[in-house]
Amino acid sequence: MNVPGETISFTVVYLENEYTVQTYENEYRNLMVLLNDKIYIEDFGQCGGQGRCATCMVEIATAGPAFSPLERNEQATLIKKAGGGENRRLSCQVFINDRLQGAVVKVVYDIY
Repeated sequence: MNVPGETISFTVVYLENEYTVQTYENEYRNLMVLLNDKIYIEDFGQCGGQGRCATCMVEIATAGPAFSPLERNEQATLIKKAGGGENRRLSCQVFINDRLQGAVVKVVYDIY
């Protein structure tokens, strides 16, 4: 039996509304799946997590450690769709772990 670890809590900003999200590591495959489950966002993640469409783009502000380096698909997609903004990530490429603790995740819905 899998016992959940410590609670991970962070804030999601979508359409000027703030949502406090609580989860734990590995509860969801990635941030895109969590956002689709907790906050339904129409047309979010259209490529199903392949890192190609940028419809799941978020901007992440965190005081914690940096997220893992960008994967090749993610980097190319971000450069093409958003100019490669420093804090922008594809939520399908962000794993649910303690690096999200206390973060502010803004859904970037205005570019696609």
